[in-house]
Amino acid sequence: MKKLINVPAILLLVIGVNCSKGKGVVPQQQVDTKPNKVNFTSADAKAAYQAFNTYFYNPSAKLYYSTTKKEGLGAIWTQAIYWDMAMDVYQRTKDASQLTLVNDIYTGGFNQYDSYNWNNNTKWFIYDDMMWWVTALARASQLTGNATYLQKSIEGFNHVWAGSYDPDKGGMFWDFNHSGKNACINYPTVIAAIRLYQITGDQNYLLKAKSIYSWAKANLFNADNGRIADHKIGDGPAGYEDYTYNQGTAIGAAVMLYKVTNDASYLADAKLAADYTMNNMCPNVLLPAEGDFNEQGVLKAIFAQYIIMLVKDGGQSQYLPWLLKNINAGWQNRDRFRNLTYRNYGVSCPPGDIQSYEASSIVTFMQVYPVN
Repeated sequence: MKKLINVPAILLLVIGVNCSKGKGVVPQQQVDTKPNKVNFTSADAKAAYQAFNTYFYNPSAKLYYSTTKKEGLGAIWTQAIYWDMAMDVYQRTKDASQLTLVNDIYTGGFNQYDSYNWNNNTKWFIYDDMMWWVTALARASQLTGNATYLQKSIEGFNHVWAGSYDPDKGGMFWDFNHSGKNACINYPTVIAAIRLYQITGDQNYLLKAKSIYSWAKANLFNADNGRIADHKIGDGPAGYEDYTYNQGTAIGAAVMLYKVTNDASYLADAKLAADYTMNNMCPNVLLPAEGDFNEQGVLKAIFAQYIIMLVKDGGQSQYLPWLLKNINAGWQNRDRFRNLTYRNYGVSCPPGDIQSYEASSIVTFMQVYPVN
């Protein structure tokens, strides 16, 4: 993803929130950030996803618009995150029509991104954008058994590894110019490698996953508190900026390695990263409101994918009450006319034009959270 300025969350009172730049101010009222007394339901999860698709899905392109104006498609890497969401819904519902949508989104990406031609440096302009798709393609293969998805994932992984991996000092560069090694490429590489190892049984993928994770732990992970650095440039110190997706992919990478190796040190890393997110990034319980009308609005949708992996695959149910408070707050503060949710869970979703990025995370949380 592009490097963007992060905007801190304002949880209690927002005056003059405006989702459309250059338009009039939409006044906001003070809202209650405490969770609903009645928790969200599976029916709510269905309604939230239906609304997201109603306002953002382009059935012709089979991909998602960037905003409710439906004037252009969302960023290339975020489409992979929305594909993950579609897979979450299928796993939750086992609905045949949802499986059709999962396959349709693959087709949309195939048509839009030169048949997943990883050598096309116009469609693909940074390695981490590719790796989000590589991880999603591997997951889609696991979910559907489709051999084409697996082949595209393998081709993408090999391409990124050949261009991004540093054989001298380790780690993965996030861009073609090798300007830095960011969390957003290193931890997703681990996730992709583990998925490919699970599908193929090829030990080389496991070795690569361990290698990149080891580099990331030494260079991007604060072993004292679980904070994940955003990047490391050359031999300089790690650049620490708090982003939920970096915390999330670090958690996911660690949990997945724990599952395939049974090495408890990986699980301990995942818990430490989750604890940092909960205790240091959420002073008022709610996750930070990333994404001031930019692509960072999708970051918490990524976090949702992997924190729930820690709960389910890592057996760490202690995070569920915290996550439920976030979901309930975000759903309570939805735009009740459109059923759209917002990046800032502590304020009402503004009317007017909003981005698919900032509307995506609560919907994702609702699909993966265990609810009746």
